[in-house]
Amino acid sequence: MTRTISRRAALSLALLAGTAAFAQQPNGGKPAAGAWRVLDSFEVGEGVYVRALKLEEKRNVMWVGTSSGVHEVDLKSLKPTSTFTRKEGLANEYVFSVGVDHQGNKWFGTNAGGVSRYNNGQWKTFFPMHGLADYWVYCFASQKDGTLWIGTWAGTSRVDAKTGKFTNYVRELINEWVYGLGVDKQDRVWFGTEGGVSMFDGKTWKSWTHKDGLGAPNTDQLPFSTNTGLGTRSRHDLATMNEGRPTYNPNYTFAIHVDPQDNVWAGTWGGGIARFDGKKWTNMNSKDGLAGNIVYSIAQTKDGAMWFGTNRGVSRWDGRNWQNFGRKEGLLEENVYALAVTPSGEVWAGTRKGVARIGR
Repeated sequence: MTRTISRRAALSLALLAGTAAFAQQPNGGKPAAGAWRVLDSFEVGEGVYVRALKLEEKRNVMWVGTSSGVHEVDLKSLKPTSTFTRKEGLANEYVFSVGVDHQGNKWFGTNAGGVSRYNNGQWKTFFPMHGLADYWVYCFASQKDGTLWIGTWAGTSRVDAKTGKFTNYVRELINEWVYGLGVDKQDRVWFGTEGGVSMFDGKTWKSWTHKDGLGAPNTDQLPFSTNTGLGTRSRHDLATMNEGRPTYNPNYTFAIHVDPQDNVWAGTWGGGIARFDGKKWTNMNSKDGLAGNIVYSIAQTKDGAMWFGTNRGVSRWDGRNWQNFGRKEGLLEENVYALAVTPSGEVWAGTRKGVARIGR
């Protein structure tokens, strides 16, 4: 099923709540009984990107961050109940990341608009003048005591849960452009940056790059990305193609996920998926079964299977076997920028145009 919301509707709560249209979505044939498949999709408008998905488990809500605002979707009815834009309180409609802290505050990281915090109808926006590291905000993670970490294009901000004070770190990171964050069982914080992966244990910092094993080798001889990389200090876009071909920069880490065994998973630009077991990095790419070698997002379902959002669709890996989803399986588009798992075990995948709901 396709749940269609026009671009105009993305800016209107009334249209969001009442006029979504439904139509059958072709899923490329009938999958075997019990197999994972695209169940339906939720469209947010032509040319609108879904950059962030965040589950708020206590309220059974999925937050969908797009380039035209953020939607609140009730997981029981699968209907959007509200949408937020500048009119409602967002500092910028282009939402790149969504976080939910221990107090239930929703944090929306925007493209050049800082961070907007929302709870129970109350809004507050933070800019560098308030202590935030930068106006461009890409990820969130919380430690056990509620300390919130925010990844930006000018380092990372640590927000004290009690005082709300911001403390920023830049030089301690391998690179100041931070796209991924994760916290392990030891309460160590992991950072995915444009120049590699960094870790902070509360006292000391450590970093890893391709020289240490991060990212698979460039066996396809792809051109190295000149768009960004270690040492970049000017604003740039996120284009991953060069004259129609994918590019390669294994240090560039889009996503971080820490699994229950404290393995750290990193999604790289051209180097596929990298897993760190505390001693060494192990890499998997398209030659192993991964849909695409540019990995934007990572999630894990309760059965332990890993899910990867790539430039060529979604991959599911159960430790032995791969299953990939592309347009013919029902995705609206193949660049999967965000993944999230619902309490029922379904996987939501965010692309340009909307969200696909994967289940069985």
